[in-house]
Amino acid sequence: MKTTAWTAALLGLAISTAAQAQGIVRHEGTASSPILAGVSVPADARYLYLSGQVPAIADPAKPATDPAAWGDTKTQAISAFRKIEALLKAQGYGVGDVIKLTVFLVGDPKLDARLDFAGFNAAYGEFFGNAQQPNKVARSVVQVAALANPLFLVEIEATAAKAKPAQR
Repeated sequence: MKTTAWTAALLGLAISTAAQAQGIVRHEGTASSPILAGVSVPADARYLYLSGQVPAIADPAKPATDPAAWGDTKTQAISAFRKIEALLKAQGYGVGDVIKLTVFLVGDPKLDARLDFAGFNAAYGEFFGNAQQPNKVARSVVQVAALANPLFLVEIEATAAKAKPAQR
């Protein structure tokens, strides 16, 4: 009886270790969804948590106090994603290693203070779930009243993970 329990415990450990060696598993949502339903990450993965990234000024010829200097939601989101891309690269990660985004959008004054979800999704699609970078991410998008700079429409937090390479 003890041998059976011991064998079962070892088998469970072997299965668990094998599952971890498989790496990050991206759980697809519906076929048309641009995001994942979720992500499973093995316990031995390396994580990188990036603080919220905000846009750089889009048109430096305009004063920083001019909303047009910062651009619309899509422009600001692309800028924030480029910052994320550079921060990831500096740490040995790529956009394809991102597993989770938390996105804060301010309502665009040009849209009666409604968030520009379509504009954000267009920017997102330039970095995730496309032919050049097919990985999608788990994601939350929320509308907030304001960000640190009253002209920011976008702030994006990113979490990236890399599974340890399988040992041979």
